[in-house]
Amino acid sequence: MACSLLPPCAPLSPSPRLLHSSRSNFLLVPRTLPLFRPRVASRVPSPPPRALPDIAVGAAEALRGALADAFLASPPTWRSAAVSNLAIFVAGSPVLLSGLSASGFVAAFLLGTLTWRAFGPKGLILVASYFVAGTAATKLKIKQKEALGVAEKRGGRRGPGSVIGSSAAGCVCALLSIYNVGGAALAELWILGFVASFCTKLSDTISSEIGKAYGRITYLVTTFKAVPRGTEGAISIEGTLAGVLASIILSSVGYLLGQVNVSQGAVCVLASQIANFFESYIGATLQDKEGFEWLNNDVVNVLNISTGAILAVLMQQLLAQRSKPTVLAKYRMVLAFMENLNLISHLNLLCGVVVPVLANEEAQELPLNKPIPNLLKLHGGKCTLSSFTGN
Repeated sequence: MACSLLPPCAPLSPSPRLLHSSRSNFLLVPRTLPLFRPRVASRVPSPPPRALPDIAVGAAEALRGALADAFLASPPTWRSAAVSNLAIFVAGSPVLLSGLSASGFVAAFLLGTLTWRAFGPKGLILVASYFVAGTAATKLKIKQKEALGVAEKRGGRRGPGSVIGSSAAGCVCALLSIYNVGGAALAELWILGFVASFCTKLSDTISSEIGKAYGRITYLVTTFKAVPRGTEGAISIEGTLAGVLASIILSSVGYLLGQVNVSQGAVCVLASQIANFFESYIGATLQDKEGFEWLNNDVVNVLNISTGAILAVLMQQLLAQRSKPTVLAKYRMVLAFMENLNLISHLNLLCGVVVPVLANEEAQELPLNKPIPNLLKLHGGKCTLSSFTGN
């Protein structure tokens, strides 16, 4: 019976075993049941990945070489600046478009190219630091600012007017540096003006946005009376402190990049705060007033950053003039050196001139209009004879 249930082609196991059921029936059960194995499809090996054509490999190598040459070009050229800036803007487009409109993106690209051409990658890093910090502050509590009606337009995304208004002074400094206006004597001042302009603008942006978001009380800068947030010419304690800190941070970035020294960084901070006060004063007294409809935020921004850059350059020049020794001080230094070497008497005998010795600070001024020839002069620690009227 059991065998009749199996397919006719299924062989029985040669050694059946007995199973005792509860009804004492004995059945013959095969040791193993027949199994039908499914047919397994043979695996077809996948073809190896195709190698890039030689022309594609060559193009990739050429592109990589062009980018490397552009980034490492020193001094930068217009071509290297454009190529480097294009690569950075393509890679960073998601971040850039979060804070810029499409037209603002184009304006920022032109600014970046000019900055790279003038000051290399260090200049672009400074501008990028300003952009990241300013965009973050603008996006801070954006919903609250929109509810109060004091938020930037387009959800905080800056347009070309804002980009130009924020970088006009920096662009002027970059052009002056590119065309070497004033030669090597003024090259350092153009870098200082560039850093100071962005310190001024970042301080203005941070103080305004932090004041809108966290300022408890805002005061009009002309009367110091409490006014609503977002009022032109209004300042807050929280925003002012944040603006000072932002200026210090960005000037520190310039110091770490080797663009300014410590004293120049301090000049940038001081100039930025004076310029920001001037900007607030203009906003409170002239902006949105009859006859000054043209004085919009972008124009005020240009005036603000230009003031910061100009102040920084003038202050640095003033400090440099004060630190230079006068002609009389130089003469006293030479005399002190000669006295230490006991050379005054030898000089009088050899050169036939009388060297007046200044005993104290009350001594009379030297007749500078009459040259005293053959005085000793120091050149890197070496003593040489030269005319007193020389440099």
